[in-house]
Amino acid sequence: MSKEKDSDDLMIPDGWKPPGPCTKEDNPHGMVSESAFAILFPKYREQYLQECWSVVKKDLKDMGIIAEMDVIEGTLSVKTTRKCYDPYAIIKARDIIKLLARSVPYEQARRLLEDDAACDIIKISGMVSSKARFVKRRTRLIGPDGSTLKAIELLTRCYVTVQGNTVSAIGPYKGLAEVRKITEDCMNNIHPIYNIKTLMIKQELMKNPKLKDANWDKFLPKFKKTHQKKRSKPFKIRKKKDYTPFPPPMPLSKVDKELESGEYFMKQKDRNRKRKAEQIVWGATYIYRE
Repeated sequence: MSKEKDSDDLMIPDGWKPPGPCTKEDNPHGMVSESAFAILFPKYREQYLQECWSVVKKDLKDMGIIAEMDVIEGTLSVKTTRKCYDPYAIIKARDIIKLLARSVPYEQARRLLEDDAACDIIKISGMVSSKARFVKRRTRLIGPDGSTLKAIELLTRCYVTVQGNTVSAIGPYKGLAEVRKITEDCMNNIHPIYNIKTLMIKQELMKNPKLKDANWDKFLPKFKKTHQKKRSKPFKIRKKKDYTPFPPPMPLSKVDKELESGEYFMKQKDRNRKRKAEQIVWGATYIYRE
């Protein structure tokens, strides 16, 4: 897809180069005021944080930032010093302790110290109303044995982890936008495989110098919803009877039937004779049919 038609990317002028990292020569006097951030961490992360906290303090100290951990209150805090020369370093330190509190290993979180990496914490708990549906779609995002999540990481060059009600991603800015789109579409009942196929086709088209700046609409797949909810019809359709406020007539009793046929007024001998005659007639009819 051409740069002019891609609304997600910014227009970058030709010949522009990103500025280099901020050094002490750029800001020799350091920060004028102090900035600080603090965040809570869960109890189950306490053991891991105690193991890696010495490395965290050392890396942040080189940037002029003090990192502290309060085990009693369960908080992580960072603050700047007069030796801090990079104004954006405190934002990176804040994101690092956020990721550490969300079960991201420090080996991945320290990528934020680089200038070409950022993080995105996506809250997915409020996207689906039903709890069972939320768990099902979150499992769909992870995939069997984490295969879907691994495919997303390879295509976006981002580290992605799903923990509780959030999805944390670390990587380049363009990859973070793709991860957010895949996550939000998955929570809106669009399978991640559709976006994964689209990303694979885009990467193949970028390798071709002839198609690099062409329109990619004819190459990208267009997925449409084919599932339609149809109400199943019953095998037997029962017709409703017309409603009447009157109850159905009472069935005739044995006495009423005898009154209608006149058998009620006959003597017992006549009744027996009549029944025998009916039995003879019924037996003759049965023999005739055989």
